[in-house]
Amino acid sequence: MLTIQPDAKTKLLFLILSIAIILLVVGFSLTKNNMVLAQSGQFSQLQGNSQKQAILQFQTQFCGLNSTQNSNSFVREYLLPQKCEMPLGILADNESIWYISTKLGHLGKLNTVDNRIQEFTIPVWGSRSLPTDISQTWDIEVDPKGNIWFTDEKQNGIWRYEQGNNSFNFFQIPERPSAFGTIYPISIAFDDDDVYLGGIRSKSLWLANVSDLRNNSSEGISNISLPISSFKGIDPDLVSTGSIEIDKDRDVLWISMLAFAVKGQLFKFDIPTKTFTAYDLPALLDSPVGIAIDKNGNPWVTDHGTSIFFMLNSTDGKVTEYSTSPLSSNSSSGLNDFGYTLPYWIRMDSTGNLWFNEHVGNKIARFNTTDRTLVEYWIPTQNRMWPPGISNALQFSIGKNNQIWFTEWTENKLGMLDGSKALPFVVDTSTTEYTAKQGDTIEIPLVVSAKDQVNLKMVASSTFTKTGNFGNSTFSFSQESFSMNSGETKNITFLVTPSDDLAIGDYTIMIGAQNNEVSYLDSIKVHIS
Repeated sequence: MLTIQPDAKTKLLFLILSIAIILLVVGFSLTKNNMVLAQSGQFSQLQGNSQKQAILQFQTQFCGLNSTQNSNSFVREYLLPQKCEMPLGILADNESIWYISTKLGHLGKLNTVDNRIQEFTIPVWGSRSLPTDISQTWDIEVDPKGNIWFTDEKQNGIWRYEQGNNSFNFFQIPERPSAFGTIYPISIAFDDDDVYLGGIRSKSLWLANVSDLRNNSSEGISNISLPISSFKGIDPDLVSTGSIEIDKDRDVLWISMLAFAVKGQLFKFDIPTKTFTAYDLPALLDSPVGIAIDKNGNPWVTDHGTSIFFMLNSTDGKVTEYSTSPLSSNSSSGLNDFGYTLPYWIRMDSTGNLWFNEHVGNKIARFNTTDRTLVEYWIPTQNRMWPPGISNALQFSIGKNNQIWFTEWTENKLGMLDGSKALPFVVDTSTTEYTAKQGDTIEIPLVVSAKDQVNLKMVASSTFTKTGNFGNSTFSFSQESFSMNSGETKNITFLVTPSDDLAIGDYTIMIGAQNNEVSYLDSIKVHIS
């Protein structure tokens, strides 16, 4: 039986909050020092050193000063040309990979044909002149005319870059919450000549009519209030928009809402009638963020406070949950195998596969919605300053030929995962549904097939708990780890005994194997009666 240790949970919560805390502390330190200097007129060596130390702390934590280009069989990394770019938002558009330097305020463009990088200076970007400041840009999109759009946290708006004349236009949101100073724009969706926008610090959906927009103005931008009455009683400052995603086939927009680690909900906004439908989520799913829509109009969502991703049936509201694999053994973290992996953003490719990034899991994952198999690709960079040793791959985009491009925010790098490469092994099970009573043991046969010579470790997780842990339930494999030759197959038996305190209901168990570059898991539906 595996359980998360108290000290591990404390470390994990520190990881979730560390970005905001470090920025706040460092920024406050610099501000306080500047105020003291201004008031006293004394430029002491001690104050100068304090400021230098704060800047050095920021650069050491966020700038990837000693980053190297790492690679493995599936992932290749690209160092960015300038120091401390802190890339976040990214867009793969044919041969061009666009990204935003959140520190320097550049729109970057990587040409995948010759690997040449160009950077275009965004006209106004305050953090360029402030040593420990950034403006988070989470979303970059391209419109039908080829214009590049991206969000700007600090300046409370969205930018449009017109490639033809190399010009930028800025459109400001006409709301600044007093507690934060910005709605923190985070997610963009296009609907013909309209642009929908979601903001973390806003309780509204924002609508911009492109033909009415004017540079450096809020003209043409209006708000649609979100129906958040079910969050009543929760501190309003905790209630956030996660992201938005449009379903053009059905003319609806999906919105994720959350009070982080307290409550989650989804809204479906019918565009023609401008009406909302609310979908409550299980208490386990209290931090929904990323949304992707499948061919049946069902949203798939990543829960960034857990190790869970899930599908909401848009017809009956039923939720089906899945778990990532446990934290990789590549992470020497002090956390055990069942720390949170924090799946973050999610996108659907042209073949119906889901892709998402695991923030703490340090992986890019692909979930086949047809056969319900999960493949996770390990990112070779591990920064030990960010427990459990991660690259902070915070955002990604799907490019040509199944290439997944992602940013490594604290490492000054971009990464590319080649999702078209053949896997070195697969795991199959003949039966994918079981029914059992509490305390009964379920026996699940598996077949592992090696296409290359591999060293494998069997892995399992479940939706019994939000970490992927099995809670008080127990499990075992007939063989935990082994080597295989190319063309070899091996039969493995998985035993799981649901505990007496596991609630009656439907769950998913993920079972598979991993090596030091990739994991492959099958999903098994389990009904506990």
